[in-house]
Amino acid sequence: MTATDTHFAQHLSMQRASAEEREAVLANPGFGNFFTDHTAIVDFSVDPSGVGGWHDARVEPYGPIALDPAAAVLHYGQEIFEGMKAYRHADGSVWTFRADANAARLNRSAIRLALPQLPEELFLESLRQLVAADQEWIPTGDGESLYIRPFMIATEAFLGVRPAREVSYRVIASPAGNYFGGEVKPVDIWVSRNYARAGRGGTGAAKAGGNYASSLAAQLEAEAHGCKQVLFLDQFNDNAVEELGGMNVFFVFRDGSIVTPALSGTILEGVTRSSIIQLGRDRGLEVTERKITLDEWRDGVASGEITEVFACGTAAVITPIGRLRDGDEFIGAEGATAGEVTMSIRSQLLGIQTGVVEDTHGWLTRLV
Repeated sequence: MTATDTHFAQHLSMQRASAEEREAVLANPGFGNFFTDHTAIVDFSVDPSGVGGWHDARVEPYGPIALDPAAAVLHYGQEIFEGMKAYRHADGSVWTFRADANAARLNRSAIRLALPQLPEELFLESLRQLVAADQEWIPTGDGESLYIRPFMIATEAFLGVRPAREVSYRVIASPAGNYFGGEVKPVDIWVSRNYARAGRGGTGAAKAGGNYASSLAAQLEAEAHGCKQVLFLDQFNDNAVEELGGMNVFFVFRDGSIVTPALSGTILEGVTRSSIIQLGRDRGLEVTERKITLDEWRDGVASGEITEVFACGTAAVITPIGRLRDGDEFIGAEGATAGEVTMSIRSQLLGIQTGVVEDTHGWLTRLV
């Protein structure tokens, strides 16, 4: 296929889940536990003349991936991914949120991991094709959606250290409930003093699996101390706040202004993050991207200058942060409730995504 050819061959499953099986899953989907019947795939390869191209776009039954034991992704970690959601609106149509931003970030990640860039129109069509095949899997409960996971892996079999010449781009989907489950309430966060998520010049700004792998030891440490997530700091920059294991961080100040850590090359540029910045400015609020340190967080909460803290990401949307635990020290009050600004922006953002609040920025893309 050519770079702009978006035709997907259809090899649909003859063994789809029954209506009863789907209903049982959708009654309590959790997050990332169940998967739909199909996957969308596009392959990339370099021909003998050195020209690379995408080809063999198709939708086929969901199932195991056959990889050679020497596949580059298994040895050198050439892998990137995206996370996004599809929502069914009241009229039955299905929409996703800021898909163009996800397509652009996938390609930024591809450049950093020496993977081929995927044309945006091919990215968008892969979403349409998969969701059209599996739209019966979309849950419609409050806060529920179809979570979509596009990803790209290096499949060429070789053990030399160089960019792979064979790559597979795939999309899978999973019906999803609320990320932290049930009612939205503040979560406690653990400060990591022993681990870093990313370093300067590294892959922190890319959405690559290795970044998440490097966060897992710290996440286990957080859970052992009764916390839901872990906060990473830049210990070489006055303990500047970076991000959580999988979410960006925002601070609401007493004067109504909002601050989030500036992108430094070690922080992922979240789609939800950029949307919150825009929605805050739409309200006439001062939203600043700047360095904010752990000391400023501690002192701001103690003085009342910082009135709310929340985390954001595609999976959890917006989650209020209750207490920050740094060893035996707690920053914030036990039993804190979600802040007014936090929940108001969350409601507006979810309203846009689900079609009950006007989309004034053209952020929605219809899939079905």
